[in-house]
Amino acid sequence: MINVYFKIHYQNKEMVRGKVEMKRIENATRRQVTFSKRRNGVMKKAYELSVLCDAQVALIIFSQKGNLFQFSSSR
Repeated sequence: MINVYFKIHYQNKEMVRGKVEMKRIENATRRQVTFSKRRNGVMKKAYELSVLCDAQVALIIFSQKGNLFQFSSSR
């Protein structure tokens, strides 16, 4: 029986995420989708911060249409 081992060498290259240019998204549908995803992400981070650091956290977000989204930690 022959064992063959493969070693993959990336020549000191790392897989990294590209930078996102911070500018207004012109397409309204894409802008709404991005808002929803990022809103959920920032709310999750606020929750994690409150749990990990035993901190009181409040987050208030208003959408472009004026809808209110809120998060507050409770003890």
